[in-house]
Amino acid sequence: MADIKLYGAPWCPDCKRSKKFLAEQRIAYEWLDIDADRKALKLVEKLQNGGRTIPTIVFGDGTYLLEPSNDELARKLGLKLKAQRPFYDLIIVGGGPTGLTASIYAAREGIDCLVIEKSALGGQAGVTERIDNYPGFPEGIGGGELADRFIAQARRYGVELLSAVGVKGVAHDGDDLCLTTDQGDEYGAHAALIATGSTYRRLGVPGEDELIGAGVHFCATCDGPFYKGAEELMVIGGGNSGLEEGLFLTQFAKKVRILEYNPELKASKLLQDKVRNHPQFEVHTNTQVLELRAKGNKLAAVIAKDRESGEEMEFNPAAAFVFIGLEPNTGFLKGQVELDRWGFVATDDVLQTDVPGVFAAGDVRSGSTKQLGAAVGEGVAGLLHIRQYLQKHGHVSEREAA
Repeated sequence: MADIKLYGAPWCPDCKRSKKFLAEQRIAYEWLDIDADRKALKLVEKLQNGGRTIPTIVFGDGTYLLEPSNDELARKLGLKLKAQRPFYDLIIVGGGPTGLTASIYAAREGIDCLVIEKSALGGQAGVTERIDNYPGFPEGIGGGELADRFIAQARRYGVELLSAVGVKGVAHDGDDLCLTTDQGDEYGAHAALIATGSTYRRLGVPGEDELIGAGVHFCATCDGPFYKGAEELMVIGGGNSGLEEGLFLTQFAKKVRILEYNPELKASKLLQDKVRNHPQFEVHTNTQVLELRAKGNKLAAVIAKDRESGEEMEFNPAAAFVFIGLEPNTGFLKGQVELDRWGFVATDDVLQTDVPGVFAAGDVRSGSTKQLGAAVGEGVAGLLHIRQYLQKHGHVSEREAA
């Protein structure tokens, strides 16, 4: 769909949901704020005979939707929400780099495969502004472009892909598995690969959503080099990851400022000593981020306060890197497969969970490195272990897997 216009207001939660859905699907749209744009308000009232329901989403063909659910929006955009058949050799839950890589290898091995992705195919890679550390792209590559290449290759091999469809549960059905979706459909499979990844925990403050990728980042290795020569960069989070990434950022900026919510840093003593004794660091503990402010479409200021004194502070880093933890996308698996204490999927040395036939790979797996290259490698490894499992149980012949 081209020329999509989304009429709404900053305070409207359904508008934010629709914006997020379109952004995840990497679909271009124009945002019009009816509170600030009188012409936009008039058009909404005209379409609704005086009504002001938002979001109002107008499409290039002149049709429009009022306050649509994600399902309604997905159907309007032509996204495929139902699989062709009820049963597959393998169902991959998660359409990011791990799941797509596994699907490509499955197709080449003659394994009948379905990929189900809750949001948009491509995963976090697809919404990363630029990727500079993936082999084969010496000049770097846009995250969306790389994700599109993964998707195109999977489609070239005939892999069946569903997006905007969530899996609600995985259960045994005799010797096989049954997966239930949020569309109310059930699909059977001999095996399943969980590759739902993890999500960077966000601050949840005003301005954050609009600035992600435009001065707010979650990966110093990926995005730090863009700020070479900066006067100041900020790291929000004082755990091991925050301080490690902060040390990495010192090669690009004259100063790295650390903001930690708790009264003390949470990182190991070794890392704390390195940072405390490093001339490029300035550390603020007991500090709460209140707001991220933009100028144009870039980060301009971080507003924070001292939690003890209540004093507000304004900082002006070239970028802010948020490292306050990862949330595994495993809510649908609780009580069904073993998870570690942080909610990541526990696996054995062949990437199988405690449920026979259910495997896990990539960022969702306990002990994974949370790096793109490793996620792709685990997609390959996971598929090869699944192939052996299917052969052992007579579901794939040696000839098919040759």
